[in-house]
Amino acid sequence: MKPFRSLSEQGNFFSDPGISIMPSGLIFDVKKYAINDGPGIRLTVFFKGCPLCCAWCHNPESISSRIQKMYNGDRCIGCMACIEACPESGCRLTPTGIITDPRRCTCCGTCADVCPTRASEMSGRIATVADLVAIAEKERVFFEQSGGGVTISGGEPLLQPDFLVSLLGELGLRSIHRTVDTTGFARSELLLKVAQRTELFLYDLKMMDSRRHKQWTGVDNGRILENLRLLASTGACINIRMPLIKGVNDDELNIEQTASFVASLPGAKKKVNILPYHNIAQGKYLRLGEKHDSSAMAEPSVEALTDAVAVFAAFGLEAIVGG
Repeated sequence: MKPFRSLSEQGNFFSDPGISIMPSGLIFDVKKYAINDGPGIRLTVFFKGCPLCCAWCHNPESISSRIQKMYNGDRCIGCMACIEACPESGCRLTPTGIITDPRRCTCCGTCADVCPTRASEMSGRIATVADLVAIAEKERVFFEQSGGGVTISGGEPLLQPDFLVSLLGELGLRSIHRTVDTTGFARSELLLKVAQRTELFLYDLKMMDSRRHKQWTGVDNGRILENLRLLASTGACINIRMPLIKGVNDDELNIEQTASFVASLPGAKKKVNILPYHNIAQGKYLRLGEKHDSSAMAEPSVEALTDAVAVFAAFGLEAIVGG
């Protein structure tokens, strides 16, 4: 079996979004009954692939634009079903559990299919627009009762433009409320095209200093800030999301600069959600077989969260913790 190609190798995903067919895309999860990803009860679709690599990311499986294998040794019972089933002979049993040879593994998912305890799982699957619309239609009663809808999250949804624009278009034809959760790190013309098909943006702001932003996320924030100002100038409905991480971006200067920037945006005052960091992803990094050092990061104190809310309030902005 041929290995799965990255999205950048599959021209459909990264062509200019002039949609003539309904494309497919790579997702890693679909969450029903979500209540923190926009108004009402929502269906949240998680696109795989992100141009940022935030040190505090709680979904590290969302970063890669490839299907990945995840392995949980605590669940493994040593039955060797995966070894017997692997068409590439890529798995072997060791005293510490199953080891996968990355030179042989094609991420076909056979090992995960036969694993009785789900010790082996695959992160990422191809889904069509029709697949996701069908799931959304089954949730319509909850949307209508609660004022909810569909949220497209990630990863970074704008990394798969054809897939995203087509999905938003189909949801719009069905009068389903659409929210896009984005880093804003994308071409401005694409963001504006998405804005024509979106009722609400959840827009992430990590920190204001460009050098520190690149240090902690892998990219500087110039495009992100420019796109946010441009998006606000269109009158788009935007909620700002700011993760707060002790030791990274919880200093008074950064919070004041962030509040000042958000307050200066054109249009209506933006609501702000302050999202406290929690070190809940360590297990996922282990299952991905990746090393991750979180020692420089910590959860913010209750006092720090309260102070941050007060700073935003001083700039005339409504900020809440969570959401």
